[in-house]
Amino acid sequence: MASDRPSTYTGPALLSRGFRPFFLLSALFAAAAIPAWLAIWTGRLALAGPFGPVDWHIHEMLFGYTSAVVAGFLFTAIPNWTGRMPRQGLPLALLAGLWIAGRFAVAGAFGANPLLVLVLDAGFLLAVTAMALVEIAAGRNWKNLMVVVPVGIYLLANVIFHLEVMEGGESAVGRRLGFATVTFLIMLIGGRIIPSFTRNWLAKRGPGALPVPFGRFDGLCLAAAAMALLFWTLRPEGLPAALLLALAAVLHALRLARWRGMATWRSPLLLMLHAAYGFVPLGLAATAAAAADWIGAPAGMHLLGIGAIGGMTLAVMMRASLGHTGRPLEAGPILSAGFACLAAAALARVLLASADIGGLDGYSLAALFWTLAFAAYIFRIGPCLMRPSAQQTHPIG
Repeated sequence: MASDRPSTYTGPALLSRGFRPFFLLSALFAAAAIPAWLAIWTGRLALAGPFGPVDWHIHEMLFGYTSAVVAGFLFTAIPNWTGRMPRQGLPLALLAGLWIAGRFAVAGAFGANPLLVLVLDAGFLLAVTAMALVEIAAGRNWKNLMVVVPVGIYLLANVIFHLEVMEGGESAVGRRLGFATVTFLIMLIGGRIIPSFTRNWLAKRGPGALPVPFGRFDGLCLAAAAMALLFWTLRPEGLPAALLLALAAVLHALRLARWRGMATWRSPLLLMLHAAYGFVPLGLAATAAAAADWIGAPAGMHLLGIGAIGGMTLAVMMRASLGHTGRPLEAGPILSAGFACLAAAALARVLLASADIGGLDGYSLAALFWTLAFAAYIFRIGPCLMRPSAQQTHPIG
């Protein structure tokens, strides 16, 4: 179905496509939020909002940073799915403003009224979900509704997170449902784009084995993960959760192995996607070990949070930003180093938490690596997001 929006756009380049404002905002926020978290954790900075320090940290990474990336991806991918013109100009500016208002609200800039904070913060994901549904319905692209359903559950997880805090305790179900939903989105979208991009790249380089196309095994992997993550959300401890998570970890490790990731070593942008997905089975396995009471819960949460979610979102932002601004799909040394820093942040947080390296503990080292990763993106990609596209763009999703 044709769009009734004009086909020409004369406003700022930053508001010409959904990925531009939201990828830039998410990267800026990611680079600033973790140093702020260290200052909060060490008592040098205080928040006036309704969340305690740990809940603020988890919420702003899981529902602050990540929600902006999800919005950028959706409002760039949906026009490719539906053939309709993308959201541009004022609607994007208003949506970005709502996201910014949510970040200030959660930090306490508008007071500590928990209901006001909930409305401002959850209002962003509600608007994103509604706009995505309208676009997919108008374009009659029903098959991609399967992507919007997890986004709606993601919104629900955010609301539950707020309600749990309102009741006077730390968030528990809300944070786990948020992690579970975003992890499942990575499995769903990653399972679509990683083998597709890999197949296209390998096919141009002559004969050879290609990634196994989506089939029943992929469906089994998704179903097993959905069951394991749902069970973990509701009952995170005990043998049943451990066994389900361990099974999901094994299946997704096998799934990743079918995508020919090692053959992409000459294309860092592709290799990043495979490496980021590799943190999914690692995180699931560590979460299974935590459910069995073999290790602490933070290991799995950070492998999923920093490695899988942070890694996949950063890798997708790099590739999509370059492709959609008409730049060559080449990482170069800066972006390659940036992703390496992101992977190092995940490993440092899990393996070196109690270490002392040059006066830095594992927490500070992980924070430094994380910040450097997004600083690399901002330095290399930021100017491209604010300028018109250079040439023909490449589709995403």
